[in-house]
Formats: sequence, C-alpha cells, structure tokens
Amino acid sequence: MNFNLKYNFFLIFFLFITLIGNSQKTSISFQADNLRNHEFDKDIRVLVGNVIFNHDGALLYCDSAYFYTVENKIEAFSNVRIKVSDTLNIYGKKLRYDGNTKVAEIFENVKLIDNQTTLTTNYLNYDRNTGIASYIDKGKIVDNDNVLTSKLGYYYTNKKQFFFKKDVLLVNPKYTMESDTLLYNTKSEIAYFLGPTDIVSKENKIYCENGWYNTKTDKSQFSKNSWMQTENQYLEGDSMYYDRKNKFGKAFNNVVLIDTAKKITLQGNYIENDEILKKSMITDSALAIFVDEDDTLYLHADTLRATYDSTDNIKLLKAYKKVKFYRFDIQGMCDSLSFFMTDSLMSMFHDPVLWTDNNQLTADTIHLVSGKKKMKEMFLNANAFIVSLSDTGEYNQVKGKNMHGYFADNQLYKVEVKGNSETIYFLKEDNSDDLIGINKAVASDLLIFINKKQFESITFITSPEGILYPVNELPISERVLKNFKWRDNKRPKQKFDVFKW
Repeated sequence: MNFNLKYNFFLIFFLFITLIGNSQKTSISFQADNLRNHEFDKDIRVLVGNVIFNHDGALLYCDSAYFYTVENKIEAFSNVRIKVSDTLNIYGKKLRYDGNTKVAEIFENVKLIDNQTTLTTNYLNYDRNTGIASYIDKGKIVDNDNVLTSKLGYYYTNKKQFFFKKDVLLVNPKYTMESDTLLYNTKSEIAYFLGPTDIVSKENKIYCENGWYNTKTDKSQFSKNSWMQTENQYLEGDSMYYDRKNKFGKAFNNVVLIDTAKKITLQGNYIENDEILKKSMITDSALAIFVDEDDTLYLHADTLRATYDSTDNIKLLKAYKKVKFYRFDIQGMCDSLSFFMTDSLMSMFHDPVLWTDNNQLTADTIHLVSGKKKMKEMFLNANAFIVSLSDTGEYNQVKGKNMHGYFADNQLYKVEVKGNSETIYFLKEDNSDDLIGINKAVASDLLIFINKKQFESITFITSPEGILYPVNELPISERVLKNFKWRDNKRPKQKFDVFKW
C-alpha cells in the first residue's frame, strides 16, 4: 500500500468516526411545513411553520427555528413550547437549546406548567439532565390557593420542589408569608423556611428563622427566634407548633407568654394555647410575673392555667402544686391558688401561708383582695392563725375561726378576729424592749391594730377572759398556742426562692 492509499484510508476512517460522533450527539429529529438551508451557512437549517423537534423524548414546538447542525443547537421563535413529559410543559416567545448539554434557555412571557402548578417569569434556564428550572430576575408560581413570588428561584421538577431566594412572598387567602429563603413542595404543599420569615394574618403575626408550614392543613412548626403575636398577646419559645385551622398552639423550651394589656408574663418550658377555648396551660419551671411600677409579683407552681376574655386578656389564673410567690411586701405558699383578675381576688387553698412584714398568717383558705395595684383586704377562713415576730424575738399569736384584715399602702394595719379567739401577747414597756408580762386570753371576737410592723394593741370585743402572767411565771411550753408553727424557713426572701420548696 502506497502513501496516498494509506492517507486516504485514514482520512475516510476519521470522517466515518466523526460522522458517527456527530450523529450520536445530535440525535435530533425535526419536521416543519417549510425547510431550507440558510442562505449564508449551509450547516444551518431554517424551519418555518408547525415546527417540531424531538430530542431524547422531549418535544419542542414553535412557529420557526434555526437548527445548527454542526453545533447541535436550536434557536426557536414564537409560540415556543417544550413538552418534557405528560405533566410538564414550558412556554415562551424565544428559546435557545443546546443538544449536547441538554440545557434550554427560554425568554419572554415564560410559563412552566406542571400539574396544578404554574410558574411565570421572563427568563428561565432548564437543564434536562438534572430536571432543574431556574430564574434569576423575578418569578411567580400559582398553586391552588397560593401565589408565591421571589427574585431568584429553582424548581426541581423530579422532586416537585421549589427553592426561592430573596424577597420571597407567599400570598394565601388566610395569610401572607415573607421570607429570605424558602423551600416549597408542590405535591405536599409544605413550605420550609430557611431564613427570617414573617407570617401575617388577621388573627396574628408569626416570626421565625427556621421551620415549616403545611399550606394544605394549616399546620406548622417554627424554631430559631420564633414568636407569635396577637393584639393583646405575645408568645415565644425555642420551638413552636401551631394549628391555624383549630387555633391551637404549643411552645417548647424557654417559653414566654405575655398579656400585654394586663402586663402579666407567663414563663416555662412547655405551653399549650387553645384560642377557641380561650385557655393556656404552662408547666416545667412555670412562672407568672405580675409587673407593677412599684413592685413585681413572681409566682411559681408545677402547673399554671390561664383563661382569657374575648379580648385575649387573662381573666383567671390558676396555679397547681407547690405554689409559692414573692413580692417585696408580701409572700406566700400553698398547694393551689386562683387569681380572678376582674375582681382582683387571689384565693389560696390547702395549707396556705401568707407573710407580710413580721407577720405569718395561716388558715384553711386565704383570700386577698386588691385594687389599683394595691392590697385592700384579706380573709382568713377556718382555723385562722397569725404569728407576729416582735423586735425582742417573741412570737405574738392570735387564733380564731375567721379573720378579716385591712391594708393601707400595702401594709397590714388592722385585723378583725371572729369566733373562738385566743391570744398570747407579750407586753412591753413604752419606748422600751423590757417585757411587762405575757397576756394569755380568750374571747369570742377581738380587734388587732398593727403599727410599724408590730402588734400595737389587741382589743377584746366579746366575752374576754385573760390572765397577765409575769414573764418568769409562764413556762416555755405554755407560750405558744395549739398548732403553732413558725415557717420562716419556707418563706421566699427573693424572687428566685419561689422555685425552692
């Protein structure tokens, strides 16, 4: 074989391999009403009228097109449509398609329709290899009741999932949702938040930086700086669950619920909030804080339950198990407690103890009435008992069936004792700590006046009987009334002591 024959053989072989490669890359078939070569480039086919391209199962329709046979590319014009599958179609005015990379660019009035989901934009990039459609300058999707817009977006057609970035806005008839970054699954209709997000409705406003919202069921979960606000309520927690349809919510860890009108804060690590029943339950380090300009009351219990009025203000607060509260001028503990805000009435049940200044008050039940943020009256019902620690360390004591106390400037100044009254009272010299004697008496009713945190006088009203004992003549065992208990070790000395039992 001479040199020329060898050269011709290899040239023919190379052209054969190139043609095979080109045919494998192209694999694009087409049809049109009119077909011709471009007048300046024979490698460009010009197709006009009812143009259809077929490339690996995808169909491209348009009114006219250029087919670059060597580059394996298409430019399509007017009434462009790509039929990717039975459910996925993309429309536009102009298209560039690369048969080698299987990437399409669609321009002007672009519309992607996939089942019930419609995406519109002015530019769309669609990669057939990955099934990802993307836009970089504003897009809008419409899906059942939801309209979603953003500046940047990606649609994962295989997963039926959108990824939105920058100026994301979801509009639903019930609410609007603004976010920095959002994932939305068109099949499940669940939106996933991956950045700062606001959800606003007539009923409330919700903020979070992570979470999800099921637009089909109206159930959602929020985390990372999450909070919810209504006209008169504010709720926050490390994570929150909310069922908009049933108006029911839960919050977990570092929970704070604020009645903004009443200035009452409920804290804990778990809360349930029922907007229909107008009730909340909070537990796990539960704490109620009643904010006052002069002083603030801190109340702890195993469980707190709040009931609201029509304006979402707390009208009744109930506390259960190991109840203890602290304010500078009054402290208390009991097993259960109720606080009626409308009547400013606090009721303490099951072994209640109340401390004011140097006085300890106990009874089967205790009721406190306040007004204009100040204590007004107190009722001790059944087995009432007052112990007052004097400056000299003695315990002045009064027992009775029931007692009625009166306050001035949050100071207890008068107590009426009714029924079966008993007293032990240590008398002192005027302007001196020297004891005169110990007065031990009984009467039906009596009246106590308190001044500067000390018993000032005791007046026996009905049937008094008493003996004034010299200090040294009354044995220690006789200096206390039956059922006397000094419980100062249980008294909260500061706000954090309410958690100590």
